[in-house]
Amino acid sequence: MSFTDISKLVNTSHPALPQIYAYTTPEIARHNGWTKIGYTEQNVDTRLKQQMHTADVEYKLEWHGNATYEDTGETFHDTDFHGYLRKLDIVSKPGTEWFEIEPSPAHQRFYEFRENHGIVGDALAPVEYRLRDEQERASEKTADYAHLHERGEFLWNAKPRFGKTLTSYDFCKRIGAQKILIVTNRPAIANSWYDDYVKFVGSESGLAFISSISTLQGRPYCLSREQYREGLNNGVPKGFIEFVSLQDLKGAIDFGGKYDKLAHVAELEWDVLIIDEAHEGVDTFKTDVAFDHIKRKFTLHLSGTPFKAIANEKFPEDAIFNWTYADEQKAKKDWDNPELPNPYAELPRLNMFTYQMSDIVAGKIKRGMDIDGENVEYAFDLNEFFATNENGYFLHNDDVNRFLDALTTQKKFPFSTSELKDELRHTLWMLNRVDSAKALAKKLKQHPVFKDYEIVLAAGDGKLDDDEVSAQAFDKVRKAIAEHGYTITLSVGQLTTGVTIPEWTAVLMLSNMKSPALYMQAAFRAQNPCLFNRDGKFLRKENSYVFDFDPARTLTIFEEFSNDLYTDTASGGGTADDRKQRVRTLLNFFPVIGEDENGEMIELDAERVLSIPRKIRSREVVRRGFMSDFLFQNISNIFRAPAEVLDVLQKLEPYKAPSKELGVHEDTADKLDLNENGEVEIPQEQVIGLANGIFGEKVYSSIADELDDVIDTITVDEDGDSGDVFLDNLQSIFSDSIAKPLVEAANEKYGDEFRSSQQKKVERRIKADVDIRLHREVGNFTIERNRIEKERASQLDLAQTQEEADEINRAQDKKIENARQSLVENLKDSRDELVKSAGETVVREVETAKRENKKQTIEGSIRDHLRGFSRTIPSFLMAYGNEDTTLAHFDQIIPEDVFFEVTSVTVEQFCLLRDGGDVTDPESGETVHFEGQLFDPVVFDDSVHEFINLRGKLANYFDDSQDEDIFDYVPPQKTNQIFTPRNVVVKMVDLFEQENPGCFDDPNHTFADLYMKSGLYITEVIKRLFNSEKMCELFPDDRTRLNHILEEQVFGIAPTEIIYKIATNYILGANGEVGGSCNTNFVKADSAKLAKEGKLAEFVEQTFGGKL
Repeated sequence: MSFTDISKLVNTSHPALPQIYAYTTPEIARHNGWTKIGYTEQNVDTRLKQQMHTADVEYKLEWHGNATYEDTGETFHDTDFHGYLRKLDIVSKPGTEWFEIEPSPAHQRFYEFRENHGIVGDALAPVEYRLRDEQERASEKTADYAHLHERGEFLWNAKPRFGKTLTSYDFCKRIGAQKILIVTNRPAIANSWYDDYVKFVGSESGLAFISSISTLQGRPYCLSREQYREGLNNGVPKGFIEFVSLQDLKGAIDFGGKYDKLAHVAELEWDVLIIDEAHEGVDTFKTDVAFDHIKRKFTLHLSGTPFKAIANEKFPEDAIFNWTYADEQKAKKDWDNPELPNPYAELPRLNMFTYQMSDIVAGKIKRGMDIDGENVEYAFDLNEFFATNENGYFLHNDDVNRFLDALTTQKKFPFSTSELKDELRHTLWMLNRVDSAKALAKKLKQHPVFKDYEIVLAAGDGKLDDDEVSAQAFDKVRKAIAEHGYTITLSVGQLTTGVTIPEWTAVLMLSNMKSPALYMQAAFRAQNPCLFNRDGKFLRKENSYVFDFDPARTLTIFEEFSNDLYTDTASGGGTADDRKQRVRTLLNFFPVIGEDENGEMIELDAERVLSIPRKIRSREVVRRGFMSDFLFQNISNIFRAPAEVLDVLQKLEPYKAPSKELGVHEDTADKLDLNENGEVEIPQEQVIGLANGIFGEKVYSSIADELDDVIDTITVDEDGDSGDVFLDNLQSIFSDSIAKPLVEAANEKYGDEFRSSQQKKVERRIKADVDIRLHREVGNFTIERNRIEKERASQLDLAQTQEEADEINRAQDKKIENARQSLVENLKDSRDELVKSAGETVVREVETAKRENKKQTIEGSIRDHLRGFSRTIPSFLMAYGNEDTTLAHFDQIIPEDVFFEVTSVTVEQFCLLRDGGDVTDPESGETVHFEGQLFDPVVFDDSVHEFINLRGKLANYFDDSQDEDIFDYVPPQKTNQIFTPRNVVVKMVDLFEQENPGCFDDPNHTFADLYMKSGLYITEVIKRLFNSEKMCELFPDDRTRLNHILEEQVFGIAPTEIIYKIATNYILGANGEVGGSCNTNFVKADSAKLAKEGKLAEFVEQTFGGKL
């Protein structure tokens, strides 16, 4: 079913009434004195009937009330009230909602709870919890793995809302962990760790909660390390959970920082290290070093989108627990325990709508042969679409205006109707650049529809790792939603992790985001549960939406997301059926609505999800007249191809430069240093030799001497220059001392070949190498120096006299000098290696770039020769193609002589390029195998199918509403096969008719094209004869009239076999749709040659007799 109006498809929420209810079952004796207490957002009677529909049991509803606190109006769940009852020592049956309390006192407790929020005195009493099945499996599997793998590492690939904090605590409890360290790159998520500790763990567990994170300051059960130590003698548990931010960790002396803190983190051996949001920010050198200095028995990594870790096979399959969005939604659908509420019910379903932005700005897109086969393929780019100039204005301003107007006027777009606006009150729009976000914010505020929305610019300066900026953005969004009924938040990456904005119901993807991890992080921002309170009425969010405007990119990401979170199908693994099944499973719970061929919205199945990106690509191939690089593959195989293959390619006339040489010779691959994969890989010994030749002992020694001077002058600031400043200064001096003379020497050698962009790249590479080398040495020195200074300070506090103080300072100064000397010696030891490595970096960069440029130039030439063949494909398809035509049997449908005439190569030679094969080396006589496979069969077959469909769609030349014809997609050939454009044909026939009024009204008039190319002239004549009022009077029956025209009035001569087939197929229909069974007057002959020989009139007379 297709839709032009999506208003009925977007339903974000349904009415809800959060209530606590209590019932009894009087006829069940064992329930005497017990009350069942639950939660529902439905009608209470409806909920109770759901519970009892399978049991023949009478129930009595005792009471029910709103699940809201009296003072704040905030909602709560039955689990919160259950915890309160347990704090009051009211017994419950494990795993159920039955409590040993009469209904009336339970009701009284409910009123108390609504007023006191469940606070009982000041004692921390954790509530009992029951893990969901998947949480139980994760905890148990990880515990089993930990018992079998000492110092092992385990990954939880669990989407947001999995409940990672509670499940992590349960895992720690299972293995009896007493020293637990939690590290995260996002301090903002500290609250969830603390809240779950208070609610489910508590000090009764024998574990204290320790943290110095600012967001937890002042919390009653959060201790500082000092408070923990002081409290050990006053009942504070010996075990502890410590929460530390990654920034704090890297800032500590023992982990390479400058601050005297967290020394115990380095000293202790931890039972468990938990790295939260493991996919973020932990791939840096400093972070790896910091984690290396944490002694631990086991490591648990938590991530919602760990594509990189799985793709790199960092974790073995048995060290991964998966809980994906599809798993969650399946569990929600399959929940069948009527006794307990569905724990997944509050989790909304994601829905995706994807549109072709190119259809909105269709005037910008060239079609057919207006595109001449440039190497850069056409692809719509959202980043470019929203790009700005240096003054902050959109480069494509009119198109952006059209886009915003389409969003608000065309009913298949999300803000086009009042119903859609009401459903999508608060949305997040993702862009690529800060300038783009600022320009869009300005434009939205002036737009006739969007001016009524509060526009929140959450882009900051584009830095994604600035917690302060993210916190400010979060506060701005919360304030805007609190004060305005409709908001749009513009982000370039902020607010996509670590925060929750429950009111967001949709995300608009307006950036060319290609990372599945980043894409799904953003998408999940709209999937947070939310209970809306609008005008005193509650609504439960049940659906959330992603609106995307690049279907090729989007559906590729969807397919990757379906498969890349599983080890068996990650990185392209698994069979096609395996991957399709994963897509099908995800579609059950994450439906995708996309445009069909007519631009109407339809729900896509797995086949379409996988095929639409291919279809978009095949359309581009057809638009380019098959002169698209999408058609070609394995181009690098040509560099080591046998001479016979090179000869075949050379025979294919390049499209752009007809006389251009191929550029590949027997020794080309060796000169370019290509490896077996066709990639430039210069041997290390060659790099070393070139570097020694360019720089030599003179340059190397000069740099080494300069570095020695720098190293020898390393001093220690009496004020204790910070480690980062000291390291930065040393890195800067080293980088400059090494890079500058090497770059200058390279410039003398390479001249213009050493471009400024390469020089900057080389300098960055050298700096990166220097940073890595120096970081550990300077880090160790900094740690040692700061420890000495700490010791100095503590000893000076105890000094009684100036003499004692002086002695202490002399002793500590000596220690610092020893540390400095050790640093100097270590730096000198690594100096020569660092300098020579930098020299090799310069040479490798320049020489690789030189070879890459030559390789790309040659590959461009190879592709241009291949385009010399591929441009013939549309002509062949016009003449011989049908729905069953594929690359595999393309050679079988075309007569061999025609194939050679048009392409300049034989069928056998084409098959060699397509399939590969064994050929004999003419010099050595040895048999050499060529892999072939130069044409991508999927793209080829898809494009052929697209062309054949287009040929059928445009076949009715009687339809004046068509503004194009199939010959717009057939490029000119190297032969005389050049097609006159349709508009020119129409003008010429118009002129003919003006000069010969009524010429198309006479059934005896005859018309001939004695040198047909496409048949366009003949079809224009046929159409005018067919539509003539006089002809219609003479031949009222359409078929009779058409038969007369074809048999008695139109004649044509085509110069070659293929042109004859093309013209007659176009005139009569590829399957005879127009010609029927007519005896037509079209023949094959070279009329130009006949005319030159003076024989054309004779030929015409003999061929057509008295008809013409």
